[in-house]
Amino acid sequence: MPQTSPHAAILTELEPVVAQNLDRHDRLAKEWHPHDYVPWDEGRNFAFLGGEDWSPEQSRLDDTAKAAMFVNLLTEDNLPSYHREIATRFGRDGAWGTWVGRWTAEENRHGVALRDYLVVTRGVDPVELERARMAYMTLGYDSGDKTPLEAVAYVSFQELATRVSHRNTGRACMDPIADQLLARIATDENLHMVFYRNLVQAAFDINPDEMMRAVANEVINFEMPGANMANFRKNSTIIAKAGIYDLRLHHDEVVSPILRFWKVFDRTDFGPVGEQAREELAQFLVGLDAQATKFVESRERMRARVAARGQVPIQV
Repeated sequence: MPQTSPHAAILTELEPVVAQNLDRHDRLAKEWHPHDYVPWDEGRNFAFLGGEDWSPEQSRLDDTAKAAMFVNLLTEDNLPSYHREIATRFGRDGAWGTWVGRWTAEENRHGVALRDYLVVTRGVDPVELERARMAYMTLGYDSGDKTPLEAVAYVSFQELATRVSHRNTGRACMDPIADQLLARIATDENLHMVFYRNLVQAAFDINPDEMMRAVANEVINFEMPGANMANFRKNSTIIAKAGIYDLRLHHDEVVSPILRFWKVFDRTDFGPVGEQAREELAQFLVGLDAQATKFVESRERMRARVAARGQVPIQV
């Protein structure tokens, strides 16, 4: 018996848009290979095969770059959970199913390439990395009971946030190979963001009130998928202090551009539900902007103190 729920109905209405954007994605996405971005000639055996195990001085990454690479890679590692999330929300048939498979295959390259780079260059402790991977993948990721509209709104912001984080991490590594690799990964993330962003734009025209409610919910309650990994708060603080990803970037380079694209504050087709959601969103953004300003001012004071002591703070 065919599904008749409102969630199934909106997915059915969006399917032609999914097909169009899948075709667009196929035209724009460029083939690339993780092995091309790894300096294999730097690799050598670890003690198990008669070589030398990892020690901190072998890494050319500073503590900030290590923390960022660690978080970025572990976040990518939970791909099986993310696949389950979108396959459950969007289905595995038709254009939606094709997209779920294509997205999963593209995302899988990111973890492969990042891990190969870090192990070959001995950028981080591979034993710590593997233990953390086992723990985080065992824990998994669960987005809760998001509706399909909430899910597609969330990934619009999350893909762009990941793009910003990867791009700035590449710069923080101070290594042209890492910078090139993470720029390549960031390009994938941007194409993924555009795909989801376009679906939300279409959903606004189909059901503006419910889409507005979903967007407000996801912006107000947003957190990165890696938020439940061990030491995430500590590492995210290091990352924020370095300017790799912080509240200001989240407000200015992730949330605001996407909301402008959807013209959420210009639309005139909302009913009471949409209007209330938009008002809640507007109030939240005022507070987010204030928090971002406060954080940046605090960070600048900290950097000034560090500079006065003759040290050089890391900036991206």
